[in-house]
Amino acid sequence: MSGMPHETTGEPNPLRALDLERLRRRTSAKWRTYPEDVLPLWVAEMDVPLAEPITRALTEALDLGDTGYPAGTGYAEALAAFAAKRWGWDGIAVERTTTVTDVMLGVAELLRLLTGPGDAVVISPPVYPPFYAYVTHLGRRVAEAPLGPDTRIDLAALETAFRQAVAGGRPAAYLLCSPHNPTGTVHTAEELSAVAALAERYGVRVVADETHAPLVLRGAEFTPYLSVPGAERGLSLMSASKAWNLAGLKAALAIAGRGAADDLARIPEKASPGPSHLGVIAHTAALRDGTAWLDALLAGLDDNRRLLTALLAEHLPQIRYRPGEGTYLAWLDCRALGLGDDPAQAFLDRGRVALYPGLPFGAGGAGHARLNLATSPELITEAVRRMARTAG
Repeated sequence: MSGMPHETTGEPNPLRALDLERLRRRTSAKWRTYPEDVLPLWVAEMDVPLAEPITRALTEALDLGDTGYPAGTGYAEALAAFAAKRWGWDGIAVERTTTVTDVMLGVAELLRLLTGPGDAVVISPPVYPPFYAYVTHLGRRVAEAPLGPDTRIDLAALETAFRQAVAGGRPAAYLLCSPHNPTGTVHTAEELSAVAALAERYGVRVVADETHAPLVLRGAEFTPYLSVPGAERGLSLMSASKAWNLAGLKAALAIAGRGAADDLARIPEKASPGPSHLGVIAHTAALRDGTAWLDALLAGLDDNRRLLTALLAEHLPQIRYRPGEGTYLAWLDCRALGLGDDPAQAFLDRGRVALYPGLPFGAGGAGHARLNLATSPELITEAVRRMARTAG
C-alpha cells in the first residue's frame, strides 16, 4: 500500500502560532494541572490553534443553534475519503462503521463484545496507560507481550502471550496501539501481517487503536491494520482527535473488517453516552478540509523532532532517544542519569518541567519519561535546558 506523500501547502506552522502568555489562558488539563512556573509537556494536547475549517464549521453550527444529537454518516464518509487519498486504502465501508464517544470508550465496547470477565487482553508495553485501566475495569485480565529493545513488536513474545491467553479454549483479544504510544513506532505492513497471521492461528481477536494514524512523519508510512491479509476479523478505532487537537470534542469511529461486521452490529445503539454532535461536526471538517493544516503541522513536528535530537545531544547526552516515526510524543530513556525509576518527578521537582512518567506505561517504563513535541521550538529548548540543570 502506498500512501500520498505529505504536501507543501504554504500554510504556516501551527506550532509557532501561540505564545506562552496566550497558552496559559487555556483551562484544559495540560495548562491547569501544574502551577504557572511549570512548563507542561506531558499530556497529549497540542499547543496549536484550531484549523480554520474546523473553526468555521463549529461557528456555523453555533450560529444555527445546531447543538442537538448527531445523525448521518458524514463522519464515516469523510474518513473513508481521507484514507483513500492519504493511505491509498479504500477498505472503509460506511456500513461497517459506527460512531462511538471516543476511542477508548469504543475499545471498551468492542472488548466487551469479544471477551468475557476473566478473559485475557494482550497488550504490548510500554503502552498508553489507559489500556491497563480500561481492561482491568472491564474485569478482563491484562497479558503483556512487551515490545522488543528496538521498540518494535516482538513476534515471539506475542505468540507466547497468545498461546497462554487462549489456554483452555477461552476467548482473548489483542489491543494493538498503531502507531504506538509512547514510542512513536509505526508498524510496517509486514509486521501487521504477521500479527494477523498469529491472531488467526490462535483465535485471538485484534482491536486496533489507530487514533494517531494521521500523525506519521516523513520517511514512514502508516498501514491500516484492516488493510493487511488475514485481518478480516479485526476491528479498528479511528478519530481525528489527536491529529487536529480535538480531545474536548468527543467523537470516534469503530470500523469492522469484512469478517467482523456482525460483531460491530451487536453494539447497542444506546450502550454509551454517544459522541458529541459538535464533535462529529469538528472531526468531519478536519478530515474533509483540514489536510493542508495537517501537513503544516507534520512539517513542524519533523522540525521539532530534529531539534530535540540536537538539544539532547548537546545538553543531555546520557538520555537515549530514538526519534519516533509517528505521533508527537518522544520516549526518553533517562536511566543513565541516575534519577531512579521516575525521572519525570525529578524534572518536575527540580526543573519545573512536567513530563509524563514512564512507570504507568508498564513493562519497560521504569527510568523513562514521555515528552510532548507538539509545542513551539522555544518551549522545547527551554524545557531541555531546565532538564539539564536538574540532571547536572
